[in-house]
Amino acid sequence: MQPVVSVEQMREIDARAIARDGLDRLIDRAGYGAAMVALRMLGGAYGRRIVVVAGKGHNGDDARSCARVLRARGAHVAVVSVEEATAMAIEADLVVDGAFGTGFRGDYVAPRILGATKVLALDIASGVDAMTGVASPGAVRADVTVTFGAYKPGLFINDGPSHSGEIILDRIGLQVDARGSWLLEDDDLVGAVPGRSADAHKWNRAVLILAGSPGMTGAAHLCALGALRAGASMVRLGAPGVSAGDYDLTEAVSLAISFEGAVTEVASELARCRALIVGPGLSLDPAVLRATRDVIFSVTGVPIVIDADGLSAIGTISATDGPMFSHNPNVIVTPHDGEFARLFGRAPSVDRIGDAQSLAERLGAVVLLKGPTTIVAGAAGEVFLINSGSSTLATAGTGDVLSGVIGALLASGLAPLRAAAIGAYLHGRASRLFHGSGLIASDLPALIAQMMGQS
Repeated sequence: MQPVVSVEQMREIDARAIARDGLDRLIDRAGYGAAMVALRMLGGAYGRRIVVVAGKGHNGDDARSCARVLRARGAHVAVVSVEEATAMAIEADLVVDGAFGTGFRGDYVAPRILGATKVLALDIASGVDAMTGVASPGAVRADVTVTFGAYKPGLFINDGPSHSGEIILDRIGLQVDARGSWLLEDDDLVGAVPGRSADAHKWNRAVLILAGSPGMTGAAHLCALGALRAGASMVRLGAPGVSAGDYDLTEAVSLAISFEGAVTEVASELARCRALIVGPGLSLDPAVLRATRDVIFSVTGVPIVIDADGLSAIGTISATDGPMFSHNPNVIVTPHDGEFARLFGRAPSVDRIGDAQSLAERLGAVVLLKGPTTIVAGAAGEVFLINSGSSTLATAGTGDVLSGVIGALLASGLAPLRAAAIGAYLHGRASRLFHGSGLIASDLPALIAQMMGQS
């Protein structure tokens, strides 16, 4: 788990390091670290043609330090100013982008890059906002970005990933305090899910799922399989108004839940289940949504994952209300952008992290905001960034599997914030085990089980 810090936090970290070690030493470390990345990209320095774009600030100082190291290694290095570079078309072995750092604001038109020229950005690609990841139209597109001290939010959200290329963290000796935002890594899966005790039985990690609608049970099946493959020892599956016979899943127990008795019947099931998942494929039928809403707000002692049509059931928050889930502090909501807009009253802004935090605070719940980088925010302001997935997840049904995975992790005893973050990381990481572009949602449960076996 690596800290992700704001621009202001990074300034404080830099200031402490400068007071302790001096500015020149800090610049030398950054320049040397950048040069080592450049050498790796080029396979050596001797005879290589390198253009270094150096701005007037400390990012430019880092770039000039990098140039000195590369020149000493035998490279042909030209250092140009930002003003000179803007009008240039560059064809070389490498361009080192040190035009602007994390303090960038406004617009920047990067030099035109010709041929097979590679680009190494220092700290963050010039023209990309370090907090929001929003890029100006002419921003640098790097093959590799070496970022110093700690990760910055803009590397991972909005335009940031497409402009950053491979991201390499070089701590350059900085002491980074633990902060409220974190990037999960593979090592965080090791021992993340509690093992089963020797005397475990099927009810220890039982999950109840309210999902599906008459003749439309695909989402429910995917959710149930996700839960089972992620360690649920028993899955009970039903929904208001759906016949038990509509579900055809051997490994789950099908239930018939009535509209009128939904609250009582669900309470009876939850007496033995450790987590509740609500939403995949329920439909937008008003009677179903009313019964579902009654169930959600009647549950107090069991953690809940609310997804898909379950989010429509809970409605839109009001700025004047207290936390929607003050009666149950163990709720996770998993919106994509459209569902977020229905909950929050508007679509996510460029400040996706801040928006997820605001929704979490106003709901009194954990918010898992889906996207190329998934943001998991807790009601107290904690944030996890998850970038383990791939574009193969952009297919129908993968979110249903994710809900099942998170429900199973809740049933294992993980706290909601951790269950949501670990579940999203597992889900994304599992997609990378699939070779090719034809991943479908039903492939994921087995891949998730494989990932859990490796952790």
